Amino acid sequence: MDVIVLNGGSSSGKSSIARRLQELLPEPWLHLGADTMVDALPPWLLDGGEGIGGLTDGDGTVAVGPAFARLDAAWTVGVAAMARAGAPVLVDEVFLGGAGSQQRWRAALEGLDVLWVGVRCDPAVAAAREAARGDRVAGMAAAQASAVHEGVAYDLVVDSSRASADDCAALVLARVTAPR
Repeated sequence: MDVIVLNGGSSSGKSSIARRLQELLPEPWLHLGADTMVDALPPWLLDGGEGIGGLTDGDGTVAVGPAFARLDAAWTVGVAAMARAGAPVLVDEVFLGGAGSQQRWRAALEGLDVLWVGVRCDPAVAAAREAARGDRVAGMAAAQASAVHEGVAYDLVVDSSRASADDCAALVLARVTAPR
């Protein structure tokens, strides 16, 4: 396996599952994702317009501008290049464009061995986590809980509102280490 893509809405538990997988997988894996990409952006791209908006204020709706889209596309190709160079990667992603986002990732990851994992979470549970975290705009988790999965095909789906991050990671690990 070269890449594990964990797709889910904000506060769905993707990062906790990815960190647990890093402890469980038999070799070292890089954990990269939407937050890593956003943290790498210049601050002026975090206020909407050309960049990405809705991360610091608003109703939880995230809007993507052309400069962000260009950098995000390059980011995706770069993550795939790391996997091709021999670094297994756990991608912690939010498919804001649903099936279109997955298609972009599929194109970048073509030829690699990829496990597509949907990380579902009840919107009320995600909203409670969001409120407890205090670092997200209220409403983002509920808005993304279902939307990021629309039209997306998975090899495995886990539900972090019904199972712990440890249990979800164990399900992913079992899939990764299962004989083929």
